[in-house]
Amino acid sequence: MAKRAGKSTDSAGGSGRSSAAAKAKAKETARKIEGLAEMIVESARKRKSPKMEIPIRALSNVNFNPKKAILEMGKAAQSRQFFDLSMAKKFMQTMLVASHCKNLIDEEKTSSIRGLFYLCKHDVAGTKEKTFNDQDESDPIIEDLEVTIDALREELHVYASNRGNLVGPITLVDDGNTLDCMRMGSAGYAVPSICEPDVIQFKKCGAKYILHVEKDTVWRRFYEDRFHEKHRCIVTHGSGQPTRGMRRLLRRMHDELKLPVYCLLDNDPWGYYIYSVIKQGSINLAYESRRMAVPQAKFIGVSSFDYERCGLTDDVKIGLDDKDIKRAKQILEYPWFQGKKHWEKEIRKMMQNGFKMEVEAMINKRLTYLTEEYVPMKIRDPKQWLD
Repeated sequence: MAKRAGKSTDSAGGSGRSSAAAKAKAKETARKIEGLAEMIVESARKRKSPKMEIPIRALSNVNFNPKKAILEMGKAAQSRQFFDLSMAKKFMQTMLVASHCKNLIDEEKTSSIRGLFYLCKHDVAGTKEKTFNDQDESDPIIEDLEVTIDALREELHVYASNRGNLVGPITLVDDGNTLDCMRMGSAGYAVPSICEPDVIQFKKCGAKYILHVEKDTVWRRFYEDRFHEKHRCIVTHGSGQPTRGMRRLLRRMHDELKLPVYCLLDNDPWGYYIYSVIKQGSINLAYESRRMAVPQAKFIGVSSFDYERCGLTDDVKIGLDDKDIKRAKQILEYPWFQGKKHWEKEIRKMMQNGFKMEVEAMINKRLTYLTEEYVPMKIRDPKQWLD
């Protein structure tokens, strides 16, 4: 297990999004949006059907790169044309979203995903139709724009709701404010949606590793037991599948501070998938894996073998249903799980058990068993990690 003590990476100028780097990135993103618009205008001038090529965001267009150990988007794309009734609405929605993102960049403002939906929503002139009926329509369009111009959502000045917290011996600068994450109170540091270096800088770090837990309720147990103090580590949670902001921050802390990442997740197909997303990236956002995935992350539990290993009782069992079994079999078929005998053994053991377990199952033994015995034991013994 790697150790870091007193590591300082004080690159904070305190200028936040107004920094020179942020302005240069904004200028580049604005040029990409302008380039898309110019391409559409040029097509119209030539009396050709305006169109754009949208990379396909689906499993069929995702490849696992074993050398990098991350998911990558393939080259398949679909043409979105204006003079095609089946595509015209999405074409116009894409241009509308692009226009408002350009305005945000020019005005040096940001908007939530929900806010962008309302910015774009209005009646289409001369009709009773809305540009967007609900946010389920606008969210995929934002992602389409990202992959089309190769600019991330954060670079479009669009952010999601904060979800996830952090506590531990690290001092960081967030938008010019210096924050000691050992002194942020019982809620910890709320991880923002945008975690790029021009917004967040690491000033000082005395942590040995990062422990990422699945839920805020589990995180609270670690906070109350002062696990971060006793073991000199950073404890994070993502409220289920972690947001882009949390995943980006984990990647940055791993890369820039050289901190190992250990994942403590539920013993069920969903927990396995969350680990997969942290480690390799997600299928829908494969184009972001290169900056968010942490290929060296380790799964330390909860394991299907912990029921016997830890002497648990039937009280912790949650029966598997048909959906669980189906999902487990799907995960076994993923290329990034195939060939990993330890993972195949783990998942098949869960199906053989016929039950799943939450992280909180360890509390059934004793309230502090999870923080005082289980996790320290797991981190000490690399043979119990899954990779």
